[in-house]
Amino acid sequence: MKKLFRFFSAFGLCVASVVFAVVLFGELTIPDSIRLMENEEIHVNGIFSCKSTPEAGDASAASVASVSPEDAGRYTVEFSVLDAIPVKSSVVTVSKRQYVVPSGEIFGVKIYTDGVLVVGMDDVFTADGAVNPAKEAGLQIGDAILAVNGAQVDSVDALTKALHAGGETVRLEVRREAETFSAELRLALSQNDGAYKAGLWVRDSTAGVGTLTFYDPSTGLFGGLGHAICDLDTGTVMPLKSGVAVETVVSGCYKGGAGVTGELCGVFQDKTLGSLYANCGAGVFGTLEVYDANARALPVAAKNEVQEGPAQILSTVDDGGVQMYDVEIRKVYLNSDENGKSMVLEVTDPQLIAKTGGIIQGMSGSPILQNGMLVGAVTHVFVHDSLQGYGIFAETMLEAANKVPAAQKQAS
Repeated sequence: MKKLFRFFSAFGLCVASVVFAVVLFGELTIPDSIRLMENEEIHVNGIFSCKSTPEAGDASAASVASVSPEDAGRYTVEFSVLDAIPVKSSVVTVSKRQYVVPSGEIFGVKIYTDGVLVVGMDDVFTADGAVNPAKEAGLQIGDAILAVNGAQVDSVDALTKALHAGGETVRLEVRREAETFSAELRLALSQNDGAYKAGLWVRDSTAGVGTLTFYDPSTGLFGGLGHAICDLDTGTVMPLKSGVAVETVVSGCYKGGAGVTGELCGVFQDKTLGSLYANCGAGVFGTLEVYDANARALPVAAKNEVQEGPAQILSTVDDGGVQMYDVEIRKVYLNSDENGKSMVLEVTDPQLIAKTGGIIQGMSGSPILQNGMLVGAVTHVFVHDSLQGYGIFAETMLEAANKVPAAQKQAS
């Protein structure tokens, strides 16, 4: 009897362990949110079953044959094991398939900041010793100075003139991340040159080279880079007031390698390609002035359609123009909330490796194609291995582009 009891106890423990392992596997692998295209079904591991629960006023899984991006079906799916043991709930959104033209062309970006960005602070040597007016005023590196004594400033020159005309003490309007506040800045009389100084290092613009990921042939809307343009000194996302995309010609590149980050070199041309209206974690977005409205558009993959395995990227790394190169998608992170790190890819194309050593700066934004769809864009290179890097889902970039208010797009 004792042996039988021990047998069933051990058997029960094994079953419980297996069930726990399956539930844990489901929790880690089933995404929190799933986006499907119209008429597409959810595909899950055979050990799981699922049933949908429509949300109030939304379409159910059985009635999503005709929806638009503005009026997507939305429902909750309950995943379980053996139709009895709950595993996870996921929110499913069903949208109409969107199509864009993958690019791969190199382009230049010029950004002018909204306000003046604080990139450093220095002591001012006075008759009473060293003081730091900016720090005493509560300023921090990465802050954006928007106004001085109520007068808006949008350039280093405008800030300098406003400080000189404002007297010994001025009132600043400052933005820090999403918060705007006032600060009192007391200028210090420099013993070196007898001038009143704030002890500030500031910047009002930046420029760089990247790759155009896609554009919408019906509207001219475009996205590129796959990550934000940040200040080189502070790492702060440059607050965009205005910006332009300009035609750029590849002049060469520095090859990457283990511990060495390569770089694509480009020369800005006089031709303006379009204007920018957003600089955010998913990339830079704007509207093109001239583009081929008849170019072949490809479907944009939902992130759950991206698979580990062979893929291609479109990139411009020499004067030969846009070329297609082979890569391998090694990992897909469906639940990753970190912009620009949705997948890991590895360059496998011998021709690209010979030219660049793998992924280099300036290739950010190179569209990733798989199974006839645009699935993502290259974003970062691994410092320890230039053959590998991160990519962002194309779906994430397109969502970011569409979230920008129409008024902001027109103002750009």
